[in-house]
Amino acid sequence: MLYHLLYPLRNLFFGFNLLSYITFRSAAAAVTALFVTFAIAPPLIRWLRRMEMGEEIRKDGPQTHLKKAGTPTMGGLIVLTAIVIPVLLFAKLNNIYILLMLGATLWMGFVGFLDDYLKVVRKYPKGLVGRYKLVGQVTWGIVVGVAVSLAPEYKGVAWYTTMPFFKNLAVNFAWFYIPMVVFVITATSNSVNLADGLDGLAIGLVGIAAIAWAGVSYVTGRVDFSDYLNVLYLKGAGELTVYCAALIGASLGFLYYNCNPASVFMGDTGALALGGAIGTLAVLLKKEILLILVCGVFAAETLSVILQVTSFRWRKKRIFKMAPLHHHFELLGWPEQKVVVRFWILGILLALLTLGTFKVR
Repeated sequence: MLYHLLYPLRNLFFGFNLLSYITFRSAAAAVTALFVTFAIAPPLIRWLRRMEMGEEIRKDGPQTHLKKAGTPTMGGLIVLTAIVIPVLLFAKLNNIYILLMLGATLWMGFVGFLDDYLKVVRKYPKGLVGRYKLVGQVTWGIVVGVAVSLAPEYKGVAWYTTMPFFKNLAVNFAWFYIPMVVFVITATSNSVNLADGLDGLAIGLVGIAAIAWAGVSYVTGRVDFSDYLNVLYLKGAGELTVYCAALIGASLGFLYYNCNPASVFMGDTGALALGGAIGTLAVLLKKEILLILVCGVFAAETLSVILQVTSFRWRKKRIFKMAPLHHHFELLGWPEQKVVVRFWILGILLALLTLGTFKVR
């Protein structure tokens, strides 16, 4: 919004010329997101407490978590607000990448909000029925797949995805492209949701992933950098750096309130939305395969659940003490803070490896 309002006035005031730089607008978006979080979190947390919108802790989970019962949830509203406001202020709002990212944030946030509302307010034990939640995720995946297929920005590469570690190698999914997009967005959304089980774990990993995607976005949107590194160039994709920066700022701000002991939980409002947004980023940047590396910790959490369920169903034995994976380490005797920090460290290593794939090709 500010770009469209103030940049045309750069001849009247030279300072407005700064808005032409993605780096400046990204930094401004990150700082703004941080301050928006600090501004709205305290009153919203107080309101959630007053309305008794507290989390109900599963009795079959780790017993150390029972003391968290009643902690305000639906804190994802804080994160989403802190993302959307800076993006509206500093991004180019006529950019298809930004429009789709805003759509991902709001639509998946709405699906998550319905789930939280039914669980916390209406007291439905399971919240939004799983198949309805899946419908919301699949719907957004179809929207993104169709948009990418028809957008002129993707002419000639719409149904392709690039391969890490290889120069100029891309895989054409052809008619399977839209189902692949649906799978990526749905899987990532659910992965973040599964990881949202320890104070600060999911939001910290999301912030780390956002840093990696910010670097990928910036390189992908620069003709010179993408040419030098043999990375697929997508005109206008650099604007996604602004979104990623807002996500980084919002994650840091929310972590202030979500670190152990948490004052507020994200709930599905935040987890489903952030997971859907990360999956959408991977699709828009044509880095769906690289997503496995960027979000390796989330992938491990999901895999642990799949393996646990499959093993118990067919062999009547458990592989892990409890799934998702973070609960397994808790039951091994690791303190919650140690599990979170070590998973963050692994996330940082994966983010560095992700950026390293630009040269290891």
